[in-house]
Amino acid sequence: MTPIPLITIVTPSYNQGGYLAETIESVISQTGDFFIDYIIIDGKSTDNSVEIIKHYECLLQQGGWPVTCRGITYRWFSEKDKGQTDALMKGFNMARGEILAWINSDDTYLPGAVQAATDFFRDHPDTGLLYGDSHYCDATGAIIGRYRTREFALDTLASFNFICQPSAFFRRDVFEDVGGLDKTLHFAMDYDLWIRIAKRFSCGYLPRFLSTYRLHEASKTISDQTLISNCKEGLAIAIRHFGWAPLTRIFTLCRTTAKAWLPPFLSSSKLLVMVAAAICSIVLSLRLNHGFNRNDLKLIKMENFRKLFKSRSEIMTGKQNQF
Repeated sequence: MTPIPLITIVTPSYNQGGYLAETIESVISQTGDFFIDYIIIDGKSTDNSVEIIKHYECLLQQGGWPVTCRGITYRWFSEKDKGQTDALMKGFNMARGEILAWINSDDTYLPGAVQAATDFFRDHPDTGLLYGDSHYCDATGAIIGRYRTREFALDTLASFNFICQPSAFFRRDVFEDVGGLDKTLHFAMDYDLWIRIAKRFSCGYLPRFLSTYRLHEASKTISDQTLISNCKEGLAIAIRHFGWAPLTRIFTLCRTTAKAWLPPFLSSSKLLVMVAAAICSIVLSLRLNHGFNRNDLKLIKMENFRKLFKSRSEIMTGKQNQF
């Protein structure tokens, strides 16, 4: 008989009480022929997060939650940590499953996501990493766009991370073979992991929506306070793994920096920000690539030119600026 799969899902959380219940319910509501090993790593939250975590622990222990998979193990810890990556590695070091994933405390799984993932790994035993599609949603949960996923191509990862983290699942032995998450990274730890896995193992794309990815003012993907550091980290990872500083990543960094550094009466002009970013991008690209890199010719297309006049959220979601 084929053994019933056990999947470990880790949720790192810190002061996300407004969204955490929805995240937890999306995990423990999964239906199918598998066991779930669910681990929540809380960073000593000061809001009501721990109360929410305890509430669902109590429901599961007392049979007050209808478990519709083979079984759920629910574990949690609340202690100071060194950030999201540190919290994730604490969870993965305790993992019991042969398939791993993480869902952040403001994102959710869609019904059937875990069964779809376990079915894919069963049917594709050589696959090390699986990813699917994801809806972007706003703070209220309303869908505002979709993550731009695509069929896997390693060289495309240099300029664009098309693998959506909440819709990604990977084998435990693969995760361990590549050394897990890099604890020195604080924003693009997922991007770095995908590249390291993809260089050694097969990656599969499932064209199905598996999750919702929440965008709100405090999220690291959108927040102006973290966006520059996020862009720098992604660019550094691309250079490290591909030996190339993609022009698209450089432009995103330069535009973000120009918008933050220019006085408000200047940064409000899209044209002025674009011109400043374009000049900065050319100079930085020549310096980082030690001249012109032919790989940048692949990025010179109309789609990318249109993005020059769009905000980050418009590029991500395909919709008018939401933030």
